[in-house]
Amino acid sequence: MDFLIITAIIVPLLFILLGLSIWVAISLFLMAMSAIFLFTSAPPLNILATIGWNSVNNWALVALPLFIFMGELLIKTRISEKMFEGLSPWLGKLPGGLLHVNVVASAIFAAVSGSSAATAATVGKITVPELKERGYDDSLALGSLGGAGTLGFLIPPSLVMIIYGVLAGVSIGQLFIAGIIPGILLALGFMVYLAAVSLARPAMTPDNLGEDYTWQQRLNGLWDLLPVVLLIVFVLGSIYVGIATPTESAALGVVGALALALAYRTLTWRGFVNATLGAVRTTCMIGFIVAGAQVLATALAFLGLPEALAQWIASLDLASYALIGVLIVFYILLGYFLDGISMIVVTLPITLPLIETAGFSSLWFGIFLVLMVETAQITPPVGFNLFVIQGISKHSIGFVAKAAFPFFLILLGLTALITLFPNIVTFLPGQMTG
Repeated sequence: MDFLIITAIIVPLLFILLGLSIWVAISLFLMAMSAIFLFTSAPPLNILATIGWNSVNNWALVALPLFIFMGELLIKTRISEKMFEGLSPWLGKLPGGLLHVNVVASAIFAAVSGSSAATAATVGKITVPELKERGYDDSLALGSLGGAGTLGFLIPPSLVMIIYGVLAGVSIGQLFIAGIIPGILLALGFMVYLAAVSLARPAMTPDNLGEDYTWQQRLNGLWDLLPVVLLIVFVLGSIYVGIATPTESAALGVVGALALALAYRTLTWRGFVNATLGAVRTTCMIGFIVAGAQVLATALAFLGLPEALAQWIASLDLASYALIGVLIVFYILLGYFLDGISMIVVTLPITLPLIETAGFSSLWFGIFLVLMVETAQITPPVGFNLFVIQGISKHSIGFVAKAAFPFFLILLGLTALITLFPNIVTFLPGQMTG
């Protein structure tokens, strides 16, 4: 059957299921079963069951619950308060003032949590009340938090990178290292924008000259930041120099997080249990989605849909950059309806072969997809960061989405930059040892 007919039936079915608020994983399984039973006479159910099991029975995925657990443990400590206290003396005098704390604190927390929503929630609970009390413009404060929260997926360790690495057969360690330079550039882009707005419209940042901090206060701030910085270096450095795999570094990160929790004396037994249960819930959710997506991908491959779609796009004879432009629009539209992990697992069997045919590496495409997932985090109606910030600020989703729009454009700017200069992504992985 023509792939356009299959697509015309399967894609609307996905949106109907999602519109009925059915779990994403269940929706994927139902789509796979519908495709198989509607368009084949001998459904390969045994094969699909095996594929679903094998997709989550993967050693590389062990890093996923460990990094989630590390982030959950750190959320239960005073790490977020320590970051605000440590960063304020150094960032208060920059144009934009304490808005930069949103960005830098998010970048630091991203490097120990791996989750965009957790980054936005943890940093926002501390910074939003402080910025509001000091008279900062709400839209700029919330927009910067929404944009900076997306760093949780780009700066390693990243849950999205782990999922992509497993599905695409790409080294997770190399993906982690590849995200460092783009992550730093994105954070700097956010800070430059905040500084420019502050200089152009000083009323939006009333105390952008900051308080008069002493050097003693600044040094004390560095001392507050030192433990988490050492944990980041410990986790990522072990991967970079080749003495630990991502899974082993994740285990080291959990040990380090427990050590910090004990040092701060803020992790109770109840907090430890809640952190464990939180990690289990998140891991199960992601694993369920991965299994459903792999079953759907196998079903579509059995029908020949990815190959037919690839041949159709190839017949358009698009130049490499034109193909990237089409994919950007495609993923932005898809981000209106799907969460980031679902975007990757549903589309990867189709888009990865196209990218490799166009001459881009699968490592580069992993970072490209992470940026696309980040745009989905701050676009309605299912942008997770928007919901998190709405809950913190009590503003409407529309207000938060409008505030985050300039940071959405900065994300697209970085996507264009790494497309024109792929070495931004591939340089550090090329220097890795081990």
